Amino acid sequence: MKLTADIWVSAYLTRLRLQDIPAFVVRRGDGTAGAVLVKLNTLDGEAVCYQRSFDLMSGERVWVVLAEGAETDVDASIAKQSGFDPDLWVIEVEDRQGRHLLDEPGLE
Repeated sequence: MKLTADIWVSAYLTRLRLQDIPAFVVRRGDGTAGAVLVKLNTLDGEAVCYQRSFDLMSGERVWVVLAEGAETDVDASIAKQSGFDPDLWVIEVEDRQGRHLLDEPGLE
């Protein structure tokens, strides 16, 4: 069963909060079917943006890198995606250690 975007975001933010990893909804998309981007800000001027995709070999949902590098470049990529998709959610995770928890079970 596929979770709605707002329920998935709420659960993800709770997981991050339990690990003392700050995260914020910087763009609220469609609550039912909006796509979600996760921006990992390592607070050193660098960032990585992840999007959910399908692994064609396994048929599983996976998180892949949409953009990475200078935070300004990643932000520009996110802004471009937002222009294409008005239903898009953007979550910003701030962690100097680079933790985002997207590789944990249940977040695919």
